[in-house]
Amino acid sequence: MLTTRFCDTFGVQHPIVQGGMQWVGRAELVAAVAEAGALGFLTALTQPTPEALVKEITRCREMTDKPFGVNLTILPSINPPPYDEYRQAIIESGVKVVETAGFNPQEHLPQFRAHGVKVLHKCTSVRHAVKAEEIGVDGVSIDGFECAGHPGEDDIPGLVLIPAVTRRLSVPVIASGGFADGRGLVAALALGAEGITMGTRFLCTVESPVHQRVKEQIVANDELATELIFRPLRNTARVASNSVSRKVVEVLDEGGEFADVRDLVAGARGRKVFEEGDLDAGIWSAGMAQGLIDDIPTVREVIQRIVTQAHDLITGRLAASRRA
Repeated sequence: MLTTRFCDTFGVQHPIVQGGMQWVGRAELVAAVAEAGALGFLTALTQPTPEALVKEITRCREMTDKPFGVNLTILPSINPPPYDEYRQAIIESGVKVVETAGFNPQEHLPQFRAHGVKVLHKCTSVRHAVKAEEIGVDGVSIDGFECAGHPGEDDIPGLVLIPAVTRRLSVPVIASGGFADGRGLVAALALGAEGITMGTRFLCTVESPVHQRVKEQIVANDELATELIFRPLRNTARVASNSVSRKVVEVLDEGGEFADVRDLVAGARGRKVFEEGDLDAGIWSAGMAQGLIDDIPTVREVIQRIVTQAHDLITGRLAASRRA
């Protein structure tokens, strides 16, 4: 069995994480990840209210008795969600692991810590990772430039970012961005990380609660089939390349403002992609890792495949080195 300090700290069998994904981090997927021995996160803000999140946590517990967590993404907003109420819902539901992302989670840490909740904070830079450890998180998930969603503005790929972070931190670090198989896990361990986070690979599984056409498109896509939107606004996001995301890039590159693309990037349109399979209804997140994905397996198959391949690579190279 391949275990690391991360497994001991967060109470899971395998050093593999299914990170929070808007509209995707639901009970069906998270329970399957937990049952396979990895750490899955429900996405709090996928649920319209804290009360709905409590129901989703309950639903997930009906599917698994193994550990899982909740992602709480804190982002700037004109009308921000009731983050304190979502935090309280997590605590009162007895969830013991939280993935925070977006803004600094410092104001939430005292309550989480008081109730024995471990916090894994998602970062995109060395400076933010160092700050996260300073304020007391239990682990850091570091996003390289390859990742889906928001890779930050520094454009540092994982091959440099992961060791740059791990040499500065003492808490467990999980590598994210571009991971889809056992080779990636072994590479992450070699770079100093103690596991990997995957989004796109878990998006393209049997249990993923998105339309089959989305999964088939990920299989068809290669590593070039993403767009970086919002770059001129300094709020870069990596999404699948389609007619909508290409239009957003065009408008902003020509000097447009957010107001000019607001309707194109509306969350309701992206949700329609996942629910109805209309691949050009809106923008939807996908990382460069889709270039490594060529099937739609079950979650258990994905995790077992990764663990087995990583073990074989490590033991095979150790044996080869001894022979040499």
